[in-house]
Amino acid sequence: MSDLDTAPPVHIRGGRQEVSARPVHELLEPRITPLGENTVVRRLLPNLGRRMVGAWCFVDHYGPDDIADEPGMWVPPHPHTGLQTVSWLHEGEVLHRDSVGSLQTINPRELGLMTAGRAIAHAEQSPRAHARLLHGAQLWIALPDAHRNIAPAFAHHSNLPVITSRAGLRGTVILGEVDGAASPGTTYSPLVGADLSLAEGACVRLPLEPDFEYAVLTMSGSCRVDGVPLVPGSMLYLGCGRADLLLEASTESGLLLLGGEPFDERIVMWWNFIGRSGEEIAQARADWNAGRRFGAVHGFDGDPTPAPALPEARLKARGRVR
Repeated sequence: MSDLDTAPPVHIRGGRQEVSARPVHELLEPRITPLGENTVVRRLLPNLGRRMVGAWCFVDHYGPDDIADEPGMWVPPHPHTGLQTVSWLHEGEVLHRDSVGSLQTINPRELGLMTAGRAIAHAEQSPRAHARLLHGAQLWIALPDAHRNIAPAFAHHSNLPVITSRAGLRGTVILGEVDGAASPGTTYSPLVGADLSLAEGACVRLPLEPDFEYAVLTMSGSCRVDGVPLVPGSMLYLGCGRADLLLEASTESGLLLLGGEPFDERIVMWWNFIGRSGEEIAQARADWNAGRRFGAVHGFDGDPTPAPALPEARLKARGRVR
């Protein structure tokens, strides 16, 4: 999925100095953002208050949208560098195409994991025949310096491990490991992502890694996370130092748990690129607009998205929070 902002800001982020070493409650409000021609998303990361959770650096939540009589998602070919993307659905389908030749329909609770590495382009759209509702999240993971120039790749995992050891909780491990269950998805820094379904009236404690920082995105329902009430489309940053997390549901609820070891590298993130300097970002932009380096996405009925103009202001280090 693309950041389609026509004037995207440049962010330099990362480093451990602004990560809470203790548990906190920091509610992140979404920013409503148009995506493509037919989709509106709630952007939780980057946020005015916080820009990363572990290596997770971008979180969009969309839907549930009724697209029975509409085209649905339609995101033209666009580039990425220095990151991984995670496509995650609760309802609907997304057809993924990319410049390494992948063509894959992603269904609910299946992992579509694209590793941009040095350069990739992709497009996403709802299939011509699609379900009535579309509801999901798109997430980016920053690649550490040692791996950010690896070869681009795409992986699809339709059979992910499930947690059912706690009454009222069903969890699907997207990436990393939770409660002894490990995802087959490849990661390049210590992190975790899990989809949690809570039954009405559930009250459970989920074990966590104390050295990780965490956040929880509410996908649906009415619930409390560590005593804090959350509504769909909001995200609660929790800091580090937790051995477990209390989850309570007033109604059937869906959550995304995101966490990881605090990312100790400072990165520059602009539009759909992640690098380490403004010069690197400018080169990626020039290469994309000139048709170099990223390859072609075949089979999409539409033109690639041109990169917007770079901002005139010089890069300014802002850290993980504003």
